[in-house]
Amino acid sequence: MAGGMSRATPILRNDLPGILWMLAAGLCFVGVNGTVRWLGQALPAAEGAFIRFAFGLLFLVPALGPALRRGFAPRIWALFVLRGGLHVLAVILWFYALARITVAEVTAIGYLNPIVVTLGATLLMGERISWRRALAIAVALAGAMIVLRPGIRVLEPGHVAQLGASVIFGMSYLVAKRLSELVPATVVVAMMSLTVCIGLAPIAALVWVPPTPLQYAVLACTALFATAGHYAMTRAFVAAPLTVTQPVTFLQLIWASLLGALVFAEPVDLWVLVGGAIMIGAISYITWREARLRRQTITPPVGATRES
Repeated sequence: MAGGMSRATPILRNDLPGILWMLAAGLCFVGVNGTVRWLGQALPAAEGAFIRFAFGLLFLVPALGPALRRGFAPRIWALFVLRGGLHVLAVILWFYALARITVAEVTAIGYLNPIVVTLGATLLMGERISWRRALAIAVALAGAMIVLRPGIRVLEPGHVAQLGASVIFGMSYLVAKRLSELVPATVVVAMMSLTVCIGLAPIAALVWVPPTPLQYAVLACTALFATAGHYAMTRAFVAAPLTVTQPVTFLQLIWASLLGALVFAEPVDLWVLVGGAIMIGAISYITWREARLRRQTITPPVGATRES
C-alpha cells in the first residue's frame, strides 16, 4: 500500500499545475476572442488577421531565423505552404464570424476542431475508429446541432463562417500533426505564422483601411494573448495527461459567455452552453479512450509515475 501511495503522489502533484496552466490558456484564448470581437467590423477580416499574425510573428523570430537558415526539404516546404493556405482561409472566416455572432457561439462551434481532426485522421491517415469513438463523434455533432439549432432559428452568415473556420482549422491541424513528426513544434508554429502573413498580405492590401493606433494596440494584444495561450497549453500538456486537462477547456465557454454578457451586452444562450457541454463531454471521452488504449499497447518502464 505504501508503495502504491508513493507512486500516486507524483500524479496528484503534477495534475494541479497542468489544470492551472490549462485554465490560464483558456483565459488567454477568451482574451483573443474578446479583442477581435471588440474590433467588430471596423477593419476588414483579412486586414485584422494580417496585423494580428504580423505582431505574432515578432514573438517567433528567434525560432524562425535559425530554421530558415538550415532550410527544409521540398516535401516539408509543400506541407508548410498547404498549412499556411488552409490557415489563411480559416482565420479570415474566424475574424468574420467574431464580428457578427456572439463570443460564446464562436467558442462553442470551435469545439468542432478536434472532431474534424479525429475524422480526418481516420479518413486520410488510416487511423482506426472504434464504435465508441464513432458514437462520441455523433454525440459531439449532436451538441453542435444544439448550439446551431438549424430550422429553429435562422443561421446567420457568421454561423456559417465559423462552421467553415472550424472545419478548415481542423484540416490545418492535421497537416500540423504530420509536420510535427518531421520538424520541431516551435518551427511548425513559426512557419505557420510566416506563411499566413505572406498569404494574407495581398488580400489585406486589396481591402486596406488605415488602422488607428488603438486598433493596432488591440491587435498586438490579440497576438500576445494567442502566443501566451499556446505556451500555457503546451505547459499544461507537459504537466498533466490530456484526460485531466481536456475537460477544463469547457470553462472557456463559461468565460466567453460572461465576457459577451458583461462587456458586449450579448444575451446568455442556455442552449449554447448545453450544446458546448455535450461537445466537450464527447471530446473528453475520446481523449480518455485514446489515452487508455495507449496504456494498453505501451508497456511502461519500471518506476514510471504517470501517463505521458
